[in-house]
Amino acid sequence: MTVTPSIPSESALPDSVRQVVVREPDVVTIEVVPTPVPAAGEALVRLVAVGICGSDVHAAHGRHPFVPLPYHPGHEILGVVVGFGADVAAEVAADVPVGTRVVIEPIHACGACKYCLDGRYNLCATMRFFGCGTPVGGMSDLFVIRADRLVPVPEELEDLQAVLVEPLSTPVHAVSLAGPDLTGKSVAILGAGTIGLLTLAAARRAGAARTAVTDVLPAKRELARQLGADAVFDSVDPTVVQQIREFLGTSADVVFDCVAVQATVDQAIGMALKGGTVVIVGVPAAPVTVALPEIQDLQVRIQGSATFTRADFATSIEILASGAVRHEDIVTARYPLGEAAAAFAEASSGRQVKVVLLP
Repeated sequence: MTVTPSIPSESALPDSVRQVVVREPDVVTIEVVPTPVPAAGEALVRLVAVGICGSDVHAAHGRHPFVPLPYHPGHEILGVVVGFGADVAAEVAADVPVGTRVVIEPIHACGACKYCLDGRYNLCATMRFFGCGTPVGGMSDLFVIRADRLVPVPEELEDLQAVLVEPLSTPVHAVSLAGPDLTGKSVAILGAGTIGLLTLAAARRAGAARTAVTDVLPAKRELARQLGADAVFDSVDPTVVQQIREFLGTSADVVFDCVAVQATVDQAIGMALKGGTVVIVGVPAAPVTVALPEIQDLQVRIQGSATFTRADFATSIEILASGAVRHEDIVTARYPLGEAAAAFAEASSGRQVKVVLLP
């Protein structure tokens, strides 16, 4: 059973909306486009808040390996359902009726390939990722998206908490691949940006016994300490691998590389020797080389981690609702949508943890 199309009358909607577009590297613009109309199976959503992801920054610089330009950003989204197009399943519309605050699960999977059929739809053979290479993204006053991608937000989550559900789901998924139970394990996290700090929260929730965090910036190392890291280290110190091994008393059971450049991959492998797991969480801008003889002979596992699933969203909501992650610690800058270029520049500066756009 499907619902009857339900969108406000034309008089209740603006004729046009603002939309962030990147058509060439490092040129973030606001374009005015006609107000979108939801097609079959789609919902119309009003933007409440949207985060700028590290992937957004890479793509805006023209350096994301899987996001070509022109680019319509916006996938860390909190919005409100405005209406539905035709052929939306009744159970979907009942779960997120008009007026519901929602976050967006941006994976558009086919539902029919072997990965989708066994529940790993984050690896879908033909997956598209909303706001990363799709014709529209969520950095727009109003946007349309598949209605089955909407996840209702509990009332107890404030708006700036809710906008962290999607980025927190990536570390939650990475921890699930490494564990999911990290009880008693020693963990190193390379990079104390948004994903690194949220990985710290996810690892602590999974029971990690000792946690060490690295970053190049003293302020971010101090924030990691405040958020529960047992020790923090300067990532550019040439002895950082030795320092962390000495702190842990042995090799790290799991290393989460949230930077994913040659230097951090080398550090991660050095920390994981012997028998440890290296999880690549950050998006690599380019290929790296690995010490394959050491990986084979010393039994190191290198594990990629790709996005998340709906179950990871549910866990993220639980973590945020518990207060284990406070938006005051993560959202460090806010800009109006019309100042998207300045917001992207600030997100690129390295000074902030999470930059959020508000319409």
